Amino acid sequence: MKNTKFIVKVVRGTRAAEYVQRIDRSPVQTTFKRHLALLMGKLTAEDVVSSLGNSRCITELIPIQVHG
Repeated sequence: MKNTKFIVKVVRGTRAAEYVQRIDRSPVQTTFKRHLALLMGKLTAEDVVSSLGNSRCITELIPIQVHG
């Protein structure tokens, strides 16, 4: 059985894309390594995107198929 989880991709200006690693801190912690990104449900990912949407960065939800 496959489930869909989401990761949040963040692009800040001309820097390389980053992925959200932790959301329990303010501001959220990001990483450049996609395999270290936090897998989260759709509602949590949408909350992260809306909170980061106020800053000067471009955010994107990326769906990932995981076995579970």
